Amino acid sequence: MSEAAGAVGGAASPLPEAIPIFPLPGVLLLPRGRLPLNIFEPRYLAMTRDALGGERLIGMIQPSDPGMRETNPPLYPTGCAGRITSFSEADDGRFLITLTGVSRFRIRRELPLLSGYRRVVADWDPFAGDREPSDPTVEVDRERLLRALKAYFAQRQLSADWDAVQAASAEHLVTSIAMLCPFEPGEKQALLDAPDFAARASLLTAILEMAASAAAPSSGTRH
Repeated sequence: MSEAAGAVGGAASPLPEAIPIFPLPGVLLLPRGRLPLNIFEPRYLAMTRDALGGERLIGMIQPSDPGMRETNPPLYPTGCAGRITSFSEADDGRFLITLTGVSRFRIRRELPLLSGYRRVVADWDPFAGDREPSDPTVEVDRERLLRALKAYFAQRQLSADWDAVQAASAEHLVTSIAMLCPFEPGEKQALLDAPDFAARASLLTAILEMAASAAAPSSGTRH
């Protein structure tokens, strides 16, 4: 499992009122998680250039109807902003960036398009705790989580470095699984909306268990 949780270095600085947003269904960014992105669409190339010239913040958010094909679909009210912490430009003009999650936000209102990309006025206040270091004393049922994860991976024939999984901190483990596993968009949003780390860990375990149970063959007698 790749590294997906790391500190955003330096003292907390005020977050901007307006941020660009990148709507992507099924894509989750969490505070202190790292999300690699391949940017190629013209409006998002413009967004990335503007972000690199400013606060380096981009808000990841999901469309509320993943099946809608509109250019600018309705959005869930909550997203997570990440800071561009690595950046390269490919020979064909694509940007390869990594966002490191800073804080969740709620949309106060949407602003007019800029160079084709969307922007919002962000409300950071409900998520002030996102910028604080994780509390190592928070208890997680790690054994149950790992059992569910192993069953989920086995049924989907996915591989993992289980030694690295065992050695990972609780926050790194939960953040990595939540971001990397191919859950449904609604499940990803529920993980983002979880009020705190303990609630997110509990919900993640339940999602893994339900997915493994749904994929398991029925033990009932067939007639």
